[in-house]
Amino acid sequence: MPARTRAPRPNATAMKMVGAQVGAARIAKGMTQRALAEELHIDVETIASIEQGRRALMPNVAEQMDRILGLPGVLSIAATKMPEVDMVPAWAEEYMEREAEALALSWFDTMIVPGLLQTEGYARAVFGCRVPFVGEEKIELQTAHRMQRQELLRRPVPPTLSFVVWEAALRDRIGGREVYRDQIRHLRACAERPAISFQVLPLGVTSQAGLAGPFTLLETPEFQHLAYSETQRGSFLVRDPNEVSILSQKYAMLRSQALNFAETKDLLDRLLGEP
Repeated sequence: MPARTRAPRPNATAMKMVGAQVGAARIAKGMTQRALAEELHIDVETIASIEQGRRALMPNVAEQMDRILGLPGVLSIAATKMPEVDMVPAWAEEYMEREAEALALSWFDTMIVPGLLQTEGYARAVFGCRVPFVGEEKIELQTAHRMQRQELLRRPVPPTLSFVVWEAALRDRIGGREVYRDQIRHLRACAERPAISFQVLPLGVTSQAGLAGPFTLLETPEFQHLAYSETQRGSFLVRDPNEVSILSQKYAMLRSQALNFAETKDLLDRLLGEP
């Protein structure tokens, strides 16, 4: 098995260069970061992160910046022509930053084991299933990045974590028999950890609240409640309190429809006992 490597932050140089361009254009216009943030209707911390190269400049934000700062499409070109983000798609960048510092995460998944609970072998197999095939080197870097994300589980005081996973995700043998068994054993161990609540939504139910697909709920260190949902080629970071409330209600219902903790552990034991 290849040695695990620490994934570098993708496109750090390009992001810093674009961020410096934003800062230079803002200063030339005589605007503070707060003034620009207010014009864009985003957080001032987001502007600071972009200018420091810690957050990718999204094309829609770049277009607004060009208009506000009086630029002839300079930032729009920079945002759309930036080298492709290898490890983290640009549309998931902000969520990853929020996840790393979250106080609490509630995660509903339907097709695969949630990333924070994946073993290295399972993560590698998941990335290897992607079409078109991206090559072994990129798969190794993506796997290393996913393992790095799990550092939050090893904080002295980890976030409060709740997972509801559809049983179908535990039935596929992604990666083969040994990878599968290692993954189920890992989930069984995770189910015993005091900071982790792990429940399985069983097959065969007559009603379930998650038919619209997977999503994640997140509480920030500022006690802000957000939600996140991915599609095949994009994602949504939801800030609207009403929309977050709706997803929170869905998650509460899913927890009530899922197996309880003892039943979930019993299911995992049965899966480990299958040939």
